[in-house]
Formats: sequence, structure tokens, C-alpha cells
Amino acid sequence: MLDLLLRRLLVGIPTLLVIITVAFFMIRLAPGGPFDKERAVTPEVERNLLKAYDLDQPLLTQYGRYLTGVLQGDFGPSYKYHDFTVGELLRAGFPASVKLGSLALLLAIVIGVSLGAMGALYQNTGRDYAVMTLAMTGITIPTFVMAPLLTLIFGIYLAWLPVAGWGEGGWRHLLLPVVALALPQIAYIARLTRGSMIEVLNANYIRTARAKGLAERIVIGRHALKGALLPVVSYLGPTTANLVTGSVVIETIFGIPGIGRYFVQSALNRDYTMVMGTVVVYAVLILLLNLLVDLLYNLLDPKVQQR
Repeated sequence: MLDLLLRRLLVGIPTLLVIITVAFFMIRLAPGGPFDKERAVTPEVERNLLKAYDLDQPLLTQYGRYLTGVLQGDFGPSYKYHDFTVGELLRAGFPASVKLGSLALLLAIVIGVSLGAMGALYQNTGRDYAVMTLAMTGITIPTFVMAPLLTLIFGIYLAWLPVAGWGEGGWRHLLLPVVALALPQIAYIARLTRGSMIEVLNANYIRTARAKGLAERIVIGRHALKGALLPVVSYLGPTTANLVTGSVVIETIFGIPGIGRYFVQSALNRDYTMVMGTVVVYAVLILLLNLLVDLLYNLLDPKVQQR
């Protein structure tokens, strides 16, 4: 286990460096700049703005300074959110994104695994067809359609829930965005669980367990479900990072002050440092969660060889 941890860390560090490098140069090679939308200023004022943010330096010099700052935990100042650093903005938006994403992930795992297991246990019956119909519906309807639809039904027509805002993270404000964010993941997890569960139920060790007279609930809960969760665990690595860092669409539609909304606004405003800070946070989460997935693989099935 320790060897696996060290190997993944040794691979993760250069991977993170490559991501930072590619993102840094790509965003600066894009047309325009962070001050193009400002009101017309004199050349002298423009030179002072560029100098204040070190944008008058050669690109490699800017890269070296940014990389040095990142290693020290400093993502630099925001070009558009004046008087705030990128770190301060990320710390302000991260709790909302984490709460929203964590609840959506928990909901997706509980419902998705339950539906997938039910579909596998009642294969080719009405229950199985109903589960697959719901799964395909969740996959095919995009979030930017489902979220306004839920808002229209439960927020406007029925007036049960607020349609936007954070409300200090209360359950009434969280319910619609969490459900909208979780629905596609419920569909994917249900399909993965069903397919894996069907394969495991036909395995020799399951037949042996049944032949020994074990109760069906023990066969399913202790043996079949454990093996069926391996593909789901693998899928949850990048999915968790995506949900925790916040959905761009969901946070924008529901007006949630999370990282996703900052990322959209910063990309439109060409706020280089804010975009880079979000990319770095997302990349770190991806790497850490993939590492966690590898460790969980070993716990669920020690026979799995990690290379």
C-alpha cells in the first residue's frame, strides 16, 4: 500500500506541472487580454496596469514567477476582483462548492447503486426496464435543461422551493441544485452498477456461496455487491472532483457563490490568475481522488494488482 502511494505521488507531481504549464500558456495565447474591456485609457495608464501585474515581462519570466508563487501557495491577485487575491476568492467559494458537490455525490451513490442493484437482481423484468429507462433519461437530458425544468415546476408552478440564492446553505435552497447536479450521476452509476452486478452474479464464487447455503441477503450484500462496486469506485474519482469543485451550469443557474461561477466569470473577463487558480485546484483534486480510488481498489479487492 505504501509503495502504491509513493508511486502515485511520483507520477502526480510531474502531471500537475504539465497541467499548470499547458494551462498557463494556452490562456495567454488566446486573443485579447485582461484589460481589453476596460474603458479607453492612455498608453501610459495601460503600461502602468501591465507593469503592476507583471504582464509587461517576457512570457517565460511570467511563467517562472507564477510557478514560484504556486509552490508557495500564492496564486497571485485577481485582475478583475480588485482588492482580492485568487486564494481569498477560492477560499470564499470552495465551501459552497464542497457542500453542494458532496451532497450531490452522496445522493448519486445511494440512489444510483440501489437502482443498479435492483435492475441486476430483477434482470429483464419490468423493474429492470424501469431502471434503465430512468438511467437513459438522466443521461440524455443535459443539466442545463433539467435545472430550469426543476426550477419551473417546484419553484414557480408549485412554489415549494426557492429558485435561486444560497440562503446560508439551508436545505430549501440546496434541494433543487443538489438534485439537478446528482441526476446525471445517478444515471451513470445505476448503469455501471447494473452491468457489473449482472457479471458478478454469474461468477463462480457467487454460485459457490449459494451452494453452501448462505442467505441471499448475505450473498448479495457481502459478496456480490462488493465486487460490483469496483467499476463504480473507478468512476467516482474524476466525478467527485467535478462535483466538489462545483458545476458551472448549476452554480450559474441557481446563483450559488461557488468556484464554478467564479471560473465562468473569470474566463469571460480573461482573469488569468483566477482561471489558473481554479485549474490548479481542480487538477489537485483529480489527482488526489484518483489516488484514493486506487487505494479503495486494494481495500475492496486485494487481488487487484496496481501497476
